[in-house]
Amino acid sequence: MPDFGSSRSPASSRPPLRADAVPAGAEVIRVDPIGGAACYKRWPVTSDGESIYWTGLNRGKRSVAVDMRSPEGQQLVQQLVAAPGKGGGILVTNAGGRDWLAHDALTALRSDVITLEVLGGTDGSPAVDYTVNAGLGFPSITGPTDHAGVVNHVLPAWDVVCGLYAALAVAAAARHRDATGEGTHIRLPLEDVALATAGTLGYLTEVQINGTGRQSTGNSVYGTYGTDFTTSDGERFMIVALTRATSATWSPSPEPPPPWRHSPPHSTPTSRATPTASPTATSSPPCSPAGSANTPRPKWPKHSRRRPCSPSATAPSRKS
Repeated sequence: MPDFGSSRSPASSRPPLRADAVPAGAEVIRVDPIGGAACYKRWPVTSDGESIYWTGLNRGKRSVAVDMRSPEGQQLVQQLVAAPGKGGGILVTNAGGRDWLAHDALTALRSDVITLEVLGGTDGSPAVDYTVNAGLGFPSITGPTDHAGVVNHVLPAWDVVCGLYAALAVAAAARHRDATGEGTHIRLPLEDVALATAGTLGYLTEVQINGTGRQSTGNSVYGTYGTDFTTSDGERFMIVALTRATSATWSPSPEPPPPWRHSPPHSTPTSRATPTASPTATSSPPCSPAGSANTPRPKWPKHSRRRPCSPSATAPSRKS
């Protein structure tokens, strides 16, 4: 599976498809321009200047550097992609727009070739993970609830999701080729991946149906009980309670409320409550620094790795 990169700034980000493909048993040959691709020295780096990021994404691959501006170099890449063999004939690239690397050109050399082209925007315009994330509006609901600005996510989530989509698409195309002998041309815009995922998770549908968008939730979990706590020795951890009593819509029920100090708000019998980030978003303080000297501490299992909150905390009670 040739993994083709560009010497210039990429039109789309580099989803970790090839990092997923190697452990799955695929033989991946990375094709780079002479001198290295755009992210060859991307941070983080070692004290010697070697990219830890680059090494992680390209572990287990074979590599070849080619002068792809010359006709001889272009022909070499075409021959590598179209080489005979049941497991060959697969190209994954985010450097589209090259006639000599187009699906039709490669099909002329091998009729059952599989090509997957990762694009940026839906229309083929340049885009990377962080610009796609900003375009969807996620920075507006990321970060502290009292922060007036925007916060872009440090995890390239759309790159990760796109890489998994790409790996699945190649696997499906290879299975189709085994069954029919036909090749496949796949276009996978990063923007489409983000839009489809956001729609599936309800972010877009919520606006279409309810007419209102999601608000910033800080460290609280939207629609259920979940927030961060501070232990008596200064450590922090998350508690999330996924029960029927902590559903996104709070409704009257004869059942007792969950066993934490500040019970979540319930809707009135005549109206439907608006889901909030978490019942603890505005009512639950963090764990207290320490209990009083006369307050006995609960007995926790021996396998517990960290000291729990002091008894004055608002976390759910737990039997010893």
